[in-house]
Amino acid sequence: MLVRIVKMSFHSEFIPKFLEMFDEKKALIKSSKGCLLLELYQDHSNPELFFTYSHWENDTDLENYRNSTLFKETWAQTKTYFNDKPQAWSVDKLASLR
Repeated sequence: MLVRIVKMSFHSEFIPKFLEMFDEKKALIKSSKGCLLLELYQDHSNPELFFTYSHWENDTDLENYRNSTLFKETWAQTKTYFNDKPQAWSVDKLASLR
């Protein structure tokens, strides 16, 4: 399994538009082949800072999503709301306690 973390910072006035778009697209993203989990977080102290956290069965499934029309259209719209360069990490989960 692959975990993808994306850090995004938005202009305050665009946060409602981003949240509306995410709400419209989240089920489509989650239904992408190999997507096991999709979560959105907002920083507790900086409301302009958001993180997506997703689990993918493997690298191929993530790359197929990243090359999809859904991703390209969603990312193109999302980028217009940024106030800073986004950052992304693909990591392997080593431990999880619940």
